[in-house]
Amino acid sequence: MTKIQAIYEGDLRCKAVHDLSSSEILTDAPLDNCGKGESFSPTDLVATALLTCMATIMGIAAKNSKIDICNFDMSVEKKMSVNLPRRISDLVMIFKMKNKYSEKEKKILQNAALTCPVHQSLNENINIEVDFKWLD
Repeated sequence: MTKIQAIYEGDLRCKAVHDLSSSEILTDAPLDNCGKGESFSPTDLVATALLTCMATIMGIAAKNSKIDICNFDMSVEKKMSVNLPRRISDLVMIFKMKNKYSEKEKKILQNAALTCPVHQSLNENINIEVDFKWLD
């Protein structure tokens, strides 16, 4: 079990501390929701969690299948719903990978990404698009 401690510092800023590693994360409200946007917003962290979870599970699958996937680029674009209640409406993921993999290896990596725990935990009302760009 993982435990995270947090404190509301005021002015729409929180600090969270990961008990096991003592790593810290600051969050701020975004500019479009009364904040300063000086750090990740909580919904930015959700988008980042999905992106990095997908990469982590791809890394595990790659390691188990002896596939080298080091140093690929990825990004996520988060869109918020214009209707109330405020919520994440869309997450658009892009993975830019070298086109050096067989079709079987590509399938292993794509399947791993799509079955990551964060992806499996998000509300089905969030539109999640995943694009693998296989670059020469």
